[in-house]
Amino acid sequence: MYCGIDWSERHHDIAVVDEHGRLVAKGRIGDDLDSFTTLVEMLAAAGDSAAEPVPVAIETPRGLLVAALRASGRRVYSINPMAVARYRERHSVSGKKSDHVDAVVLADILRTDAHVHRSLPHDSELVQAVAVLARAHQDATWRRTRASNELRSLLREYFPTFLAAFNGRKGHLTSADARAVLAVASTPAAAAKLSTTRIAAALRRGGRRRGVEDLAAELQQALRRPQLRQPAVVEEAMGIQALALLATLNVECASVEQLAEAASEAFHQHPDHTIVTSFPGLADVTGARVLAEIGDDRARFADARALKAYAGAAPVTRASGRSISITHRKVKNDRLAAAGYIWAFVAATHAEPAKQHYQRRRDHGDRHPAALRHLLNRLLGCLHHCLATEQLYDPTKAFAQVTPTSP
Repeated sequence: MYCGIDWSERHHDIAVVDEHGRLVAKGRIGDDLDSFTTLVEMLAAAGDSAAEPVPVAIETPRGLLVAALRASGRRVYSINPMAVARYRERHSVSGKKSDHVDAVVLADILRTDAHVHRSLPHDSELVQAVAVLARAHQDATWRRTRASNELRSLLREYFPTFLAAFNGRKGHLTSADARAVLAVASTPAAAAKLSTTRIAAALRRGGRRRGVEDLAAELQQALRRPQLRQPAVVEEAMGIQALALLATLNVECASVEQLAEAASEAFHQHPDHTIVTSFPGLADVTGARVLAEIGDDRARFADARALKAYAGAAPVTRASGRSISITHRKVKNDRLAAAGYIWAFVAATHAEPAKQHYQRRRDHGDRHPAALRHLLNRLLGCLHHCLATEQLYDPTKAFAQVTPTSP
């Protein structure tokens, strides 16, 4: 028996088919406990047992229903909705669609092609918690960047001297110093009236403890430099808008700090923490992001190549007749790819073996992104090996020199 669930926010359509594709049972449930009990009873009536649980195909890898199905010990397959649409065309070319038909298509996918789809990994509860916090921190970081860019774009239109005053400083607009000063100097007119005492007080409210007076005097001179001005009424309106954007930025900065601490604390409790953080470029936050995406189910990836493809570090070869093209992979785990870019960049900057590997790829003709992907490819292979064998990273083994062969 094979079960397909067409997921939606309001209800879920269920279809169970046998090995010949005949519909055995169908129904519609919600997200409450009674509905899940109904689903279990429906599967039991179709032949579900503890020894051979009925596999389930669904279009989402998360949610209460998926969590309950995974807790029951059965295999759950998350099928991409685009793949489901292609499978639907096998049954009908007219373009018709319904929730029940989609549920049947999902069940039929498992009946015919379960061997080419992967079930959701059997990750531990701890790594699932790390994933929740690490992804939330990543989302908060992206929102902080977006809020900072919006504020920067606005300041360029009426207050460029403020940007120049904090240009080159750590954090730029996201720093506590910049946000504290902008709160009391939202317009050039307000900034011109500020004394060093008020600027110093704002810096202290932002958390600065050293060099306050010197920085306050430096910022006062920078903020009073002559610049082009908007009309007074327009400038005042833009100052109000800047304060509104500043409030959003403050919230996102606080969220990033809080979630980073929580993700690091959960990551420290995981047994793989020591192995992951032994790699150059992987500290608590970045390491938590990487572990969150690859999980701790050792059977999830058959080999290192599968992990590299999942992260987008392995190239894609397209061959047809005499035409052969090798390009970078676009279908990948975007979160892991983003964390991997930071990982490879930091490793190429601070770790000498990784830096030499990156430079060899640049000398070979790779551009910066391609060289980083090649470095990430090597690091991911080492990570897969270290996690499988439970050993720490060793740069002499990871970047052993290989004598190049003549072309």
